[in-house]
Amino acid sequence: MNTKEFWQSEVIHLLKKLISTPSMSREEEQTGDLIESFLRTHGCSAHRKKHNIWARNRYFDENKPVLLLNSHHDTVKPNQGYTRDPFNPVIEDGKLFGLGSNDAGGALASLLATFLCFYNRQDLPFNLIYAATAEEEISGRDGIELILPDLGPVCCAIVGEPTQMQMAIAEKGLMVLDGIAEGRSGHAAREEGESALYKALDDIAWIRGYRFEKNSDLLGPVKMSVTIINAGTQHNVVPDKCAYTVDVRVNECYTLEEVLDIIGANTSAHLTPRSLRMRSSVISPEHPLVQAGISLGRTCYGSPTTSDKALMPFPALKMGPGDSARSHTADEYIYLGEITSGIDMYINLLEKFGQNLVKL
Repeated sequence: MNTKEFWQSEVIHLLKKLISTPSMSREEEQTGDLIESFLRTHGCSAHRKKHNIWARNRYFDENKPVLLLNSHHDTVKPNQGYTRDPFNPVIEDGKLFGLGSNDAGGALASLLATFLCFYNRQDLPFNLIYAATAEEEISGRDGIELILPDLGPVCCAIVGEPTQMQMAIAEKGLMVLDGIAEGRSGHAAREEGESALYKALDDIAWIRGYRFEKNSDLLGPVKMSVTIINAGTQHNVVPDKCAYTVDVRVNECYTLEEVLDIIGANTSAHLTPRSLRMRSSVISPEHPLVQAGISLGRTCYGSPTTSDKALMPFPALKMGPGDSARSHTADEYIYLGEITSGIDMYINLLEKFGQNLVKL
């Protein structure tokens, strides 16, 4: 008989295979194959669209609410600081090293084990869907957003990201702006031309110093960071164009459109948002899923980072094993104990959630 300990062992073995298989965003085909094969091998009817894989519990009942268990199997590219092979899943001192082990392989594996522990349960007051999705690291359109229509109505979700198994009930939205400041070229030795670079620097000074009026108790203030700037062709030519990029993290007090209007009214560059999709999101502390976590001693907080939670049109809780501080770092790792204890916490959370639903 399959037990929790059996599934722990199985998913850790799968995670090691996933680490050894490169899966940068938009290149997740092979890890998708591994996850799909794993589900089918263990008796689950797996569904697939592009590089997104999902499965429903065996006794799926259309009359019951649906809880989505979601995490992503794409990774960022390994940075140059690695001293280990990022694709070699080595275990040392209880740590599993490898690219994607912490973000978000540990959560992906833990949610999969949890799903399989509940898969054959006939007494659940809710349905389960497990979804391993793509393109999270680039907020791509062929990830979770692509399959939401196929999943049907969802009442709420757990989004697996490294949160040390605490509950991120809110997270900031993300808006990336590409700015183009325009001037007029001229010879740098004479008083001619109009420097687009200086115009951009005036914009950047405003961006650096401006403070939005509305602060969030959970998420704090809106934060703007200029992260890229590019201008000029040679030393003696006044640049007529200067491009810069702004990373904007928005709390729930503003819409992305409102923030864009404020920035546009105070800068001279032409600003183009890459997307207005990644909105700030909040799940109520009174939600049965959050209340289940509180009863288990979990704390609530607001997350400054953005995940696929932003793309979900239903309440979603971000929670998973691992530590966000390790994400995207060289020699990334997760403790095996974080995975096993994460599975225990997820199982207890779902049991409590079911009890809360029955009481409603």
